[in-house]
Amino acid sequence: MSGIKKLAGQTLWYGLPTIASRFLGYLMNMALPFFIALPEKTADLVQVYTMIPFLNVLYAYGMETAYFRFSQTHDKSKLYSTLSISLIVSTILFSLILWLFQGSLVNVADLNGHPNYLFWMICIIAVDNLNTLPFAKLRQENRPKMYAFARISGIIINLSVVIFFLGFATGMIQKNPDSFIKSIYYPDLGIGYYLVGNLLGSLFTLLILSKEIRQIKLKFSIKLWKEVMRYSAPLIIVGLGGMINDVLSRLIYRHVVDLPQQQADHELGIFANIFRLALLITIMIQAFRMAAEPFFFNQSKSENAQKTYARVMKFFVIACCFMFLFIGLFLDVFKWIFLTLANPRWTEGLQVVPLLALGNIFLGIYYNLSVWYKLTDKNKYGAIITIVGAIITIVLNMLLIPKLHYTGAALATFFCYFFMMIASYKLGQKHYPVPYAVKKLTAYIVLVVLIYLTHLGLTTLIKDRLWFSIGAAIMFMYFFTRFVGKIEAKELSKMPIVGRFYKGDRAG
Repeated sequence: MSGIKKLAGQTLWYGLPTIASRFLGYLMNMALPFFIALPEKTADLVQVYTMIPFLNVLYAYGMETAYFRFSQTHDKSKLYSTLSISLIVSTILFSLILWLFQGSLVNVADLNGHPNYLFWMICIIAVDNLNTLPFAKLRQENRPKMYAFARISGIIINLSVVIFFLGFATGMIQKNPDSFIKSIYYPDLGIGYYLVGNLLGSLFTLLILSKEIRQIKLKFSIKLWKEVMRYSAPLIIVGLGGMINDVLSRLIYRHVVDLPQQQADHELGIFANIFRLALLITIMIQAFRMAAEPFFFNQSKSENAQKTYARVMKFFVIACCFMFLFIGLFLDVFKWIFLTLANPRWTEGLQVVPLLALGNIFLGIYYNLSVWYKLTDKNKYGAIITIVGAIITIVLNMLLIPKLHYTGAALATFFCYFFMMIASYKLGQKHYPVPYAVKKLTAYIVLVVLIYLTHLGLTTLIKDRLWFSIGAAIMFMYFFTRFVGKIEAKELSKMPIVGRFYKGDRAG
């Protein structure tokens, strides 16, 4: 249990600030319905932010995970410098290629209405990629406060720029037409200020990380680089396949749905908003990975490593179940917010959110399971699983989107991540057995789904009663909390902070 305590402590110092930084960015994205009345107006921005994570995988080509892996066995300074030089050179090269072929990319991405978005996108990806290894270095050295400060500072700059130019600049110029603001505000850029704010935030983060960047020495080991590339090459496929599974539905939506352009843009904007709600789980997953990935590698040589991984998985799934219930049970609250404060058209499709949220739980479990092929240097299996998952995603999106629209896209995501989770578990138990509590974790997931469906049934019978929906949601959350507390009292009592609430229940 000492390993779990260590990870829990790191997550409190490391994961929670990361959640805070991610949540600030999440709030900024959730603000779109309040800045833009019609969902179709956000379609081009959605398209750009769909492309960014896909291209990020190409730019980083597995260097972050490779840094954690090889820092266990190689000189850290030599490794950091070699990988940093590789990333700097490749970032310049990739950016030049994208810039030279920007005309073709504008047509492929259907950004003819906003071709300038592509320039901002290239700049954002390039700067973010230069931040990759400095952030990995902070994580590997267990410096969560600095990591959180850099992340949160960049997001705050980003958020401030967006809110100022989209929320206040126009009114300030109207009151004072000769103000300095008029010279820096470009109305035609519109929600493109999301991209400008993103770039400025990334540049500010790069400035904060300058100390780590100055530690790069002009020493490049070709032998070490080749060794790293052999390890990370399959991770490129894993990353690209993962991005296909994550973003393909939004990337191709306008091309495969059989609707007029304006209606297709509207549905894409709605679908992106649905994704933002389900991404509450993904935020938690990403924050957990910040602390867990270096932890897994550091624990790999300990005697009880597999038992530690099993316990980590259990508490991770429990946390995901709570997040699923929060999203599913309080969906009417999100609907009320959009109806009251934004535009009723943004409430479309909210019934799909729990399905996407459940799919994201499967994705989180898969990320936890994937430790087996990273620790055993069998990354090719991760590549195979991801490729098959990508094929499932492509086929189901092509078949289901034309018929079921964004519900079809959500189903494709759900089944893809379910397959990847099952496949990784089966292969992992063969090559690196971990004693996961499969029956118990399955029971938890089934229970929260049943709770959600019960709440849905009750609110369907008693319609248009927000107070009843909230009251029932609170009761169901309390029931699940008490249930988990009773079942896991013995282990929860050993955890930091929360353990004090379960001291009296340890006998179970």
